Amino acid sequence: MVVGVLIVDDHPIFREGLRRVIEQDPAFRVLGEAETGREAISLARRLRPDVVLMDLSLPDLDGISATASLRRDLPETEVVVLTGILSPTSVTQALQAGASGYLFKDTQANEVRAAIQNVVQGRVHLSPRVSEMLANQMPLAGHHEPLTEREQEVLQLLALGSSNKEIMQVLQITQATVKVHISHIFSKLGVQSRTQAVLRAMRLGLVTSSSSVE
Repeated sequence: MVVGVLIVDDHPIFREGLRRVIEQDPAFRVLGEAETGREAISLARRLRPDVVLMDLSLPDLDGISATASLRRDLPETEVVVLTGILSPTSVTQALQAGASGYLFKDTQANEVRAAIQNVVQGRVHLSPRVSEMLANQMPLAGHHEPLTEREQEVLQLLALGSSNKEIMQVLQITQATVKVHISHIFSKLGVQSRTQAVLRAMRLGLVTSSSSVE
């Protein structure tokens, strides 16, 4: 299956370069380009892309607001933020709005393509700088309810970027059971998302590696 991508950025030269980067891989196809937030929403509704590469600084409607609107209207469309902005507020707001990835404009071409592939497969893909910043911000103090052996196995697979279906296959359990374990992990770690769970687990030393938040 060819992955359809929509590029959203207000700089034509950057959009042109990004299109070339993406279409170097025949597994991806750029369906369209938008230079404003509202145009992005309109095009996405019409083109139904698998992934939107979203800048944050846009005319008429910022990228975070556009992301929230897209994720509400088109839940099957993933959003990867591609920006020059690095701040705890912007990252947190983007993830809360529904973005599945956060990259910078100096990112290498192969990582942009990897991010697109990862979010299509249900994974979160963050720049290493973003992962480090978020991990350092996660609270370390305080106790959490101990995880069961199975919950620890699920958490480690989350850290490796595994989807619910992949966890189900590896552990030979049902998807419903996977969801129950993830819910318990969220509750015990005091988090609300897979990304937060992995970052907090990294901070607490509960997982040994992470590819889902690269």
